[in-house]
Amino acid sequence: MEKETQRKKLVIIGGGTGLSTLLRGLKKLPLDLTAIVTVADDGGSSGRLRNDLNIPPPGDIRNVMAALSDAEPLVAEMFQYRFSKSIDLGGHSLGNLMLAALTDLTGDFSHAVREMSRVLSVNGTVIPAANQIVTLNAEFEDGTIVSGESKIPAYLQPIKRVFIEPVDVKTLPDTITAIRQADIIVIGPGSLYTSILPNLLVKDIKKELLAAEGKKIYICNLMTQAGETYMYSASDHIQALYDHVGEPFLDAVLLDKAEMPSNVVQLYEQERARPVAYDEDRLSEFGLEIHREDIANIFENAVRHEPRKVAEWLFHYAGGQMKEDTKLRFF
Repeated sequence: MEKETQRKKLVIIGGGTGLSTLLRGLKKLPLDLTAIVTVADDGGSSGRLRNDLNIPPPGDIRNVMAALSDAEPLVAEMFQYRFSKSIDLGGHSLGNLMLAALTDLTGDFSHAVREMSRVLSVNGTVIPAANQIVTLNAEFEDGTIVSGESKIPAYLQPIKRVFIEPVDVKTLPDTITAIRQADIIVIGPGSLYTSILPNLLVKDIKKELLAAEGKKIYICNLMTQAGETYMYSASDHIQALYDHVGEPFLDAVLLDKAEMPSNVVQLYEQERARPVAYDEDRLSEFGLEIHREDIANIFENAVRHEPRKVAEWLFHYAGGQMKEDTKLRFF
């Protein structure tokens, strides 16, 4: 059995379905994983608990823990269970309520995340980007400022910048240690302005990211997103990252190489979304390693990163050697 000290250390920064999807593939490989997860959500069950109990929103954290869990399938399914027939509990997931209860018992959200990770046999470390409520704001190109992560995409106007309050929010010491020790730091995939950038706007995370010795790679989204990145190319995504962090910091970008079927493109156009244009000439001007790989699949007319493909590519990029028994565990 491979010793823990030999495992490459990967830090993945993000939120939303993109992060949890990627982690489902990575957890099957011999890697030392740390997920740094946004706490800027203010909608749905997470938003209600945030407002009612004055705690960081647990939803993205819950999804990441479920993705990394090695608990019995029924336990993981129960953790993700969402109540639908109760007036008081309607819309809440059991996992969100459990994290809220543990936060109340321990008096500390990050402690609750650690304890719940132990209960769920999480294969890796899950850390909230901040241990307090963070509010995400967006300034649009027309000068309008919208407050609240869930409200920003609904405005459907080009975003000039996003910023968080309080501006001096601190991250946890474990986050700083993980970034400093990482061999690879992965940014994305996920909603650029509402899932990824809220993490990078935490000053301590930004500072450590710029100073980190590990390779920093951005996994580019497959599709643009209405209200966030409509008409964005791959280089537009990276330029937005650089503008908010304050200087270039990436070493590489991972892009898909398949052409999107026309019928799928037409369906996405109805939602004001389209395939991200991979403008490699401009990406080259950034001085980035450009990697185009077969990393996506279509599931019921929805384009998604394939967890196994992305995970295997990242494992090789980190210098890992795939064993045959490890490959078989994906199927």
